Amino acid sequence: MNSKKGLLIRESEISGFVGPAQLFLSPVLFPFGIVLDAGSSHTSLYIYRWPAEKENDTGVVTQIEECKLKGPGISGFAKKVNEINVYLTACMERAQKVIPSIQHMETPVYLGATAGMRLLRMENKQMADKILAAVASSISKYPFDFQGARIISGQEEGAYGWITVNYLLGKFTQKLSWFNLKPSKDDTQETYGALDLGGASTQITFVPQNETTESPNNNLYFRLYGKNYSVYTHSFLCYGKDQALLQKLALGLQGTNGIIHEPCFHSRYMRKIKMSVLNEGFCTKRHELNSSFYPLVDIEIRGAGNFQRCRQSIIQLFNTSYCPYSSCSFNGVFLPPLHGQFGAFSAFYYVMEFLNLTSEESVSVEQLTEKLEEFCAQRWEEVQKNFGEVKEKYLSEYCFSGTYILVLLLNGYHFTAESWKNIHFMNKVRSTSVGWTLGYMLNLTNKIPAEEPMSPPLPHSTYVFLMVLFSLILLAVIIVGIVVFHKPSYFWKDMV
Repeated sequence: MNSKKGLLIRESEISGFVGPAQLFLSPVLFPFGIVLDAGSSHTSLYIYRWPAEKENDTGVVTQIEECKLKGPGISGFAKKVNEINVYLTACMERAQKVIPSIQHMETPVYLGATAGMRLLRMENKQMADKILAAVASSISKYPFDFQGARIISGQEEGAYGWITVNYLLGKFTQKLSWFNLKPSKDDTQETYGALDLGGASTQITFVPQNETTESPNNNLYFRLYGKNYSVYTHSFLCYGKDQALLQKLALGLQGTNGIIHEPCFHSRYMRKIKMSVLNEGFCTKRHELNSSFYPLVDIEIRGAGNFQRCRQSIIQLFNTSYCPYSSCSFNGVFLPPLHGQFGAFSAFYYVMEFLNLTSEESVSVEQLTEKLEEFCAQRWEEVQKNFGEVKEKYLSEYCFSGTYILVLLLNGYHFTAESWKNIHFMNKVRSTSVGWTLGYMLNLTNKIPAEEPMSPPLPHSTYVFLMVLFSLILLAVIIVGIVVFHKPSYFWKDMV
């Protein structure tokens, strides 16, 4: 990693105080940037672009391309590492076509792996390193400025997601008055919190009202555009929607003969999974499955389609009986009182979009509950008929995923029916995807300064307005000048 081209937030650094010197160094200008999001269930490639002359203007970095790789997340290549090269080919070649060839060599490429690889590293560090090496070798063959492939920590993922949300919403710069020429000190902008849900982990990040913290490891400190931010963040490994489902199935297996009657799956739906998935996975083996199940090769799941029973069984995943702090989320993790508006993205958005509950009008807890009760009660054949274009794996799990989101937000993070209206399910802001990748690149390319620019650029709308105004004034002066020049006696007569 070339230190002149940004500074990665190391896992050991981010656990405590993270100052501006660690996060943002002198800017390095790149017209394009590429980030690969190597998630637990899939990988996506994002291409960003920004005008070099406005590198300090918030919101100028925009996404111009998103390419989803076909196949699982990179952690799924543990037994087929040799296929990674083919896996990356389509999207990397797409990047070559989108970005002008003359700029390939100066375009940085970053790959950040998230919770899926964090889990694999815990289970088999040698295999995780082998996958990252194969990824690095493959990407290095392309004519870009490859900056490395690494596993980012949960706190980094939460922090970068928070930066992305507020950067795109323009929350880091002061509101300006008088055609945006003069900063308005009395008109401060309050940041949004960030709620991220993936397949293996979920993150919550926001600025609490009280800056004092009972758990320093959950606090990050930023100085952006001349303002200090004390941010709370926590990442819950094993509580992404895919790993949460496996945990739930492991619990549901207790006291059975290997057949699970699952209320979170539609009635008349059936699925078989390998027993090894439950008794060997990092997130499920802690549930101490009965040894009598071990000879079983497959577990059979039969849908029961009951929202209320589904909800009650999911609640069991969250231990809220113990809290060593004044307030906790679950599993004894400190959580300050929720404050402000929140942007919920990734799987939060995709599940709510499927349920048709992502309109600009706020959706209440009651509306979501009614929707889930109705949907979960439908027979599998009916669901397939109505949503035949959706892949079976995703379609079969929407009842669980929607109910899980409801329980996570209400029972896990302690949103209420009243504060639920502060949650905004979002996918894109100004044509740019909301997620951790933009914040990651902004950090590594130092696009957000610690101090506020001396003379912030005018917004485009203000610039156009002023140009039109000055043009009209100039036109009026020219007309008056012509009249005075051609009929000076008439002009002076009126003056007398």
